[in-house]
Amino acid sequence: MSGEVQRAHWSEYREESAGYWHVKLILILFRIFPVVLLRAVACGVGFFYYLFSARARTESRRYLERINARRPGQKPRRPPAHIASFSLALVEKVEAWGGKALFTRVSFQEDDIGALVGGLEQGKGALLLTSHLGNMEFIRALAGFSRTGVSRNVPVTVLVDFSVTGDFNRMLRELNAESQIQAISVNEVGPGTVVLLQDRIARGELVAIAGDRTSANTRNKYFHLPFLGREAPFAYGPFLLAALLEAPVYFIFALRRKDLSLGSRYNMHIHKVPVSFDCPRKEREQRIEQMARLFAGRLEYYCMLHPYQWYNFYDFWAEPRPSGQGKTR
Repeated sequence: MSGEVQRAHWSEYREESAGYWHVKLILILFRIFPVVLLRAVACGVGFFYYLFSARARTESRRYLERINARRPGQKPRRPPAHIASFSLALVEKVEAWGGKALFTRVSFQEDDIGALVGGLEQGKGALLLTSHLGNMEFIRALAGFSRTGVSRNVPVTVLVDFSVTGDFNRMLRELNAESQIQAISVNEVGPGTVVLLQDRIARGELVAIAGDRTSANTRNKYFHLPFLGREAPFAYGPFLLAALLEAPVYFIFALRRKDLSLGSRYNMHIHKVPVSFDCPRKEREQRIEQMARLFAGRLEYYCMLHPYQWYNFYDFWAEPRPSGQGKTR
């Protein structure tokens, strides 16, 4: 590995890494207040999270320092606004799952939406590579509620780490038990799972997985890729999955136009990945890394445009500490 200082893996923080009490409180308030009022209340919840979570302040500052260094002469970005943006995103995640989101607020761009919709209309599925930039739940809910612009219902299978986000996902499921979203634990992915996903894509369904967090189980499998001025570990698994599925792959980002607006519209950015795996086996690893580099570059681009919508509150650049290792070195 790179010899850099190792830190606890993001998964060791469990759901506290996103202020889990913060999430639970917003879910409770969602059942009590109108959505418009809840957005305003969420900013207050975020303020208390900022005050009482030293880790959130530290990691927000670490990330924003990298953003500010690449924006010389511009107004520096600050952690309080970053955490306020996170609070608003949580409300909108819950809105999307609870069926209260106004999907007319989402605007598709002049990118590769036509290719995605065209493929779905022909019954061809795809793999969606998402991230913790913007609102992943909004992306999933759009597809799950048949708002993709396709003339049929499009089931979505999402790969998530239940050991870390299981409780949160169960609570979201309570809000809308009829969602077309199906979840599979990334820790259970094996040859049988790959065949299952291949079958679903062949039926014209979508599969989604985040590409910006290293695996909790295979922490030694990642790429060191340039990201905001320094190499960072990016997961190997999602890009290996793309190679195994041999399906069209799209990078997707749903980003609020105004980071701190209580009612901002969303822009949905969809980019078809120009990497295929119809190649000799010996070239596969090279293409897997090529796709990972494209993803890291696209993620960096949108982070610079919307830095407050990045919601990885851990040291993203640290080399993951091996599982079971008690001390950093």
